[in-house]
Amino acid sequence: MSLLNDKPMLLCEYCNSVYIPPENLDGVRVLGEPGEAHCPVCKDVLLVLASLEDIRLQHCPRCQGLLFKVGSFQSAMRKGRLRFMEYQSRPTPLNPDELQRKLDCPYCSKPMDTHPYGGPGNIVIDNCPRCWVNWLDYKEFRRVITAPERVRARDDDPLAWIPLLKEDRLDD
Repeated sequence: MSLLNDKPMLLCEYCNSVYIPPENLDGVRVLGEPGEAHCPVCKDVLLVLASLEDIRLQHCPRCQGLLFKVGSFQSAMRKGRLRFMEYQSRPTPLNPDELQRKLDCPYCSKPMDTHPYGGPGNIVIDNCPRCWVNWLDYKEFRRVITAPERVRARDDDPLAWIPLLKEDRLDD
């Protein structure tokens, strides 16, 4: 089997049949072809190519984490939020213990920045500002795309945000 262009599918070179891998809970289709880097969490595991919202990324077959190029993550998140709007749920609180984890970039081997993600979902994201990659643990992408929209709580405080669930919207 070999990858079929930039599509999330594989082609059997013997019988010319096409195989589309199923999606996991994060919406990832694991393509199985070897990636370019090792998992920053599992260390000795080579990442494999995967597709998410028709965007190519790398996936760890052991811990199921995801390695995105920075621009790809934003694009996948926007597409995913449109696709999963009806599944919005109350956000899970951020686990402050996750901020203590230290990962090394799978490309340059320097420490990645670990910080709360500034968008929805209350996740901790690891990124390498030198290599322009983001690491998300398993199910974190789903938390981002199913988190409710946020609206300002008060006009006088630009940092005060409240979640806006689908059932709370007045314009529906």
